[in-house]
Amino acid sequence: MTDHLIDLLRRFNVEADRFVEVFARAHGLHRTDINAIAHIWRAAQEQQPLTPGELARRLSLSPAATTALVVRLEQNGHLERRPDPNDRRRTQLDIQPKARELAAAFFVPLGVHMREAFSHFSAAQLETAAAVVEKALHATAKAADEAHTVTSEGAALRP
Repeated sequence: MTDHLIDLLRRFNVEADRFVEVFARAHGLHRTDINAIAHIWRAAQEQQPLTPGELARRLSLSPAATTALVVRLEQNGHLERRPDPNDRRRTQLDIQPKARELAAAFFVPLGVHMREAFSHFSAAQLETAAAVVEKALHATAKAADEAHTVTSEGAALRP
């Protein structure tokens, strides 16, 4: 059963990636733009504004690629850079209404479909599923961090 679950999560990931790609293209954006907006939006919801460096880490981007991304999103009205009120040497990324609207257009329809798919399960089943997904999320993040460390050291990834 574990292998089947891993396969389903892998397939879910592929479909989620496809959804991001289709949504991004429909709005004239890059998939990295959508992923960046999602990270900045979530950070704003948690009242923990992101810095460009933290965004780079979350997206596994180089400083140059992150700068280009931030400039592109800022020019398109999705975010604004502002000084960190606690350390004016640092810059925070502030999500703008245009990006909030885009995030809502992205997440609300997806949420509707997921709620419908989940409506047939009991609260206890959903709690178990949430625990499984949370563990899978942490395992995936750990694997990504390990892969980043290995590739940053110049070594090839092992199959």
